[in-house]
This record gives sequence, structure tokens and C-alpha cells, in this order.
Amino acid sequence: MVDRRAARNMHRGRPVRDGSLPRSRAARHPTAPWQGPRTHRPGPAELPRELLAVSRALTDARNEDEILRLAMEYVPAVGPYSAEAGYLRAHGRLVPVPRAGADHPPAVDRVVRELAGRDGPVDVPGRSPGRALALRGPGGPHGYLVVTCRSRPTDAHDALLAMLVRLTAAALSAAVAHRRRQEDALELHRLRRERATLQQRMISLVVEAGHQRAVHQALADVAASGGGQEAITGVLHELTGFPVLLEDRFGRLRSWTGPGRPDPYPDPDPARHEEVLQQAARRGGPVRVKDRLIRVIRPRGEVLGVLALVDPRDEADHYAEFALEHAATSLAMELSHLRRLAEVELRLRRELVDDLLAGTDETSAYARSEALGHDLRRAQYVIVVRWRSEAADDAFARTVGRAASAVGMRSLVTPCSGHVVLVAEDRPPDRALYEALVRETGTHDGTIGVSARCDTLDGIPGGYQEALRALEVRRRSRCRYGTTFFDDLGLYRILGPGGDYQELEGFVREWLGRLVDYDGRHRAALVETLSRYFDCGGNYAETAESLTIHRSTLRYRLQRIREISGRDLTNVEDRLNLQVATRVWKVMLGEPG
Repeated sequence: MVDRRAARNMHRGRPVRDGSLPRSRAARHPTAPWQGPRTHRPGPAELPRELLAVSRALTDARNEDEILRLAMEYVPAVGPYSAEAGYLRAHGRLVPVPRAGADHPPAVDRVVRELAGRDGPVDVPGRSPGRALALRGPGGPHGYLVVTCRSRPTDAHDALLAMLVRLTAAALSAAVAHRRRQEDALELHRLRRERATLQQRMISLVVEAGHQRAVHQALADVAASGGGQEAITGVLHELTGFPVLLEDRFGRLRSWTGPGRPDPYPDPDPARHEEVLQQAARRGGPVRVKDRLIRVIRPRGEVLGVLALVDPRDEADHYAEFALEHAATSLAMELSHLRRLAEVELRLRRELVDDLLAGTDETSAYARSEALGHDLRRAQYVIVVRWRSEAADDAFARTVGRAASAVGMRSLVTPCSGHVVLVAEDRPPDRALYEALVRETGTHDGTIGVSARCDTLDGIPGGYQEALRALEVRRRSRCRYGTTFFDDLGLYRILGPGGDYQELEGFVREWLGRLVDYDGRHRAALVETLSRYFDCGGNYAETAESLTIHRSTLRYRLQRIREISGRDLTNVEDRLNLQVATRVWKVMLGEPG
């Protein structure tokens, strides 16, 4: 078989295995005009073999570009012709194919495109007259071969050129058909793969739809049965197989379903917990935090808690994430419902407490308290709570309510004028409520005042005043944080709010007036020094330390007090009256303690 190298050798006049083609002067000088005697050209016996070799070379070519280039190389071998340009049809338009070793004549492009599949004359700049020969196939022309002639060709030359055009067109038809078969095969393979992918996807969708129906049905059954948060976390554990936990807004555990619960559950780090909440809020979906896949429960932008799957091996797939998402949605509705109930109950409790403190109808009060689960027919105590680091709002009222419940107190709670008020069924333990609030708030800067026992509803407004008095006495004492009971006030029980201040002010002016005036004129602190001196039991060292002054300074101040007031601190009567006056000055007249 003669290959493409044989075809090129034929063009160059070199011998081939099954014949030879002499190299003519025209072949050596393709652009020169035809002159001199004719050179030898393949005879009748040689041409079929040469054309057969060319046909085989064209058929063996890899693509249309290579076929057209081989044909352009062989054109000079069939007669006094030169191949000037070649075109192939691609995507509905003719595209030039550059000829090796020659420049493409752009001026020919427009003329060839206007022929619209017909043969026609073409003028090639700098060449003899030429012709564009259509390379026709079953579906229309595959392209064009532009040929010029150096001299007048014979009929035999034209026949050979026409045969070369037909062979080239046939080879192009075969190449196009082969390419289309390959494209069809590739498309069929792609379609089969796509069908297999779609089938797999359909199977996955069916499985996923079944899983989603199971999740929806399980959570709907919980909602229909009135199951709370424990039931929802239990269903999520059954659906995923992972341990499930629910934390409140502050990272404290509300429930745990499944194995591996830590005991005790670790206390949250507030700063780290807030960072996790913000990160999850930005993501808007399940977020992996260490060994957990968490979902923030955040209806209407308010964080109510965190639902999490305990997944230390990172095995949770999209099915588990789907179940987690829908369980979080169910919990959001449940926790929102509980929040609304708590808000309604808090409002009702606030209204009832406000009425009890101001005095109200017994029948209405009893009916409302029974609806709230509080027994007003028992003896009551009024408790007032103030915490320096906490605002006296609904949030702090809920904190106080939780602390009271934690120590076994049944009470009605409401915020009121800078403090929180509780109406409790029983007398609170001496320090239990204060210590519970210290744990809840994390600070010790709180004061609690407790009234005497109120045996009737009419006694509750007075009990409120007693609780306020106990609170104020505690706040103005040396140890201002803790719990004070009105029953333990002793002398201070008669110095309470709500009384007539006129006589008390006169008493204070009588015993402390000169010192108060001196302090006002000279910006001194003689009254405060005297008060601290009495608080410390007359101990010089302790008094000086509490005032952060030297003992000699204390002695000087006490001497000035004797001189200005005209009172003798060693006299029992003067000492008692001065001490009572300083207490009234601090507790009743609002002076700083």
C-alpha cells in the first residue's frame, strides 16, 4: 500500500515502490509559466496505480484537514496545476485551510463563499486564471479546492484533476461520516451515562423523599400528641442514631437523649458560647463545632436554644442534617409557645402582685392566684430584691423566679420601680435565696429585704413597706450585700418609710445639725466619720481602716466633732442619741452610707 509519503513523493517526482513519476521543471518551479518540451508524465498504465495510492492515502488520513492538505499537495502531479487554497465547511460556513509552505490568499475568500456550492472561476492575485472546484458529498459540498493552471491543460489533465476532486470529496464524505459516527457514538455514550445518572438520581430522590416523609410524619405525630421538647429530641435520636442534646440560650443543658451524657454537664463559657451562636447565625444552617453538629433555634431572630447531634466521627450525612433542621423547626414552635405562655403568665403575675401591693379585692385576688397556682390563703411574705449589676426588668424577674424555685419557694414575681418583688407563701431560708441568686448572676452585689409575716391580704401593702425598710437598712449598713429580715431590725423597725419625717428631721437637726452644716461649708466628712465610729463599736483602728485614714487623723476629727457639736462621746446619753441620729440620717434621710 502506498501511503501519504508516497503521494508526496509523486508530487516531488521521486520514484515510488510500484511506479515512478519524473520530476518536471514545472514541479521544480510551480509559479513559472509552462515552457519547453513536455516532460514525462505517468502513462495510462501508471495512472490507475498512482490514483489508487492517492485514494488510499486520502482514505487513511485522520481528519478532513489532513485529507484536503494531501489533495492540495497532489494537485501538481496530475497536470500543469497549482493548488492555491482549500476550504472546508464547518458549522455552516466555509473555513480556509492553510496550505503548507504557502500564504493563504484572503482575496479569494469572498468569491468562493458567493459560489454557494457551484464550480466557478476565481482570480488569484499574482497567479494565472484559476477555478474553484466544489468537493461535493451526499449532503452538499464539503468544501472547495482552488486551482490555477500554468499552461493550457489537456483533456486528460482535466479528467485526472476531476478524478482527484472526486476522490478527495469521497474521502471527505467518508471522514465526515466516520466523524459523525464517532460523535453519535460519543453522544449515545453520554446519553447512556446521563440516563444512568438520572436513574440513580431518581432512586436517590425516592429514598430521600421516603426519608423526608418519615421525618415529617414522626415530628407531626409528636406535635399531634402534645409531646414537648423531650419527645422531639427522642424522635431525632431515633431518626439519626446520634445522641441528641438541647441547650438553652446560655449554653445550659435542657435535655439529653441517647448514650454518653457527661456527668456533670460542663458549665458554658459565656464568651465562647456567644461566639458560636454568632457563627451559626451567619451560616444559617447546621454548623459543625468540634464533635457536634449544631443548629441554633432562632425564630423571628430571637435565640431560644441550641439543638445538636453528638457526632465525634463526623459521620452525619445530609439525611441527618435534614432531620436536625426539621427537629429544630419543631422545637422553635414548641419553645416559642412556651415563651408566649411564660410571658402571659408573667403579665398576669405582675398584675396580681401590683394589685396586692396596692390593696385589692380578696375574691378577685384569690381567684387569680388559684389560676396561677399560688395559694394566697396561707400566710405570705413580701420579698424585695435589688442587684447592682442587674437591671430590674423582666429578664431579671425571671432569674429571681428561677432562683426562688430552686430553693423551694412558691411565689409570685414581678419587677417594680428599680427592684424585683416576690410574694411568697413561706418565709425564705436565711441565705438560700441570696446564694441562689449569686450562682445565677455570678456576682455578690445584691441586697434582699424580707417583710414580717402577713396573715391577711390587707397586710401585704404594709409588708411591702417593711421589706423596703429592711432592704434600705441593709444597703446602708457596713455589710450592704446579703439578706435582711424586718423581724431582725430591732430599733430600725420604727425608722421606716411611710412615717412622719418631721419629728425625725428635728431630732437629727438637734443632735447633728452643727456637724451637717460644718460639712456643707467646708466639704468635710464629720458626720460620716461619727457614723463609722459607731458602726465599728468605737474601735479606733477599725474605724480608721474603714475610712482609709490615719489614726491621728481620726483622733483629730473626733476632737473637732466634740468641739463643734458640744456633745460628749463618753456620756452614755449623748452617745446613744448621737448614734441613733446618725442611723436616722443614713437610713431615713437618704444620706450615702
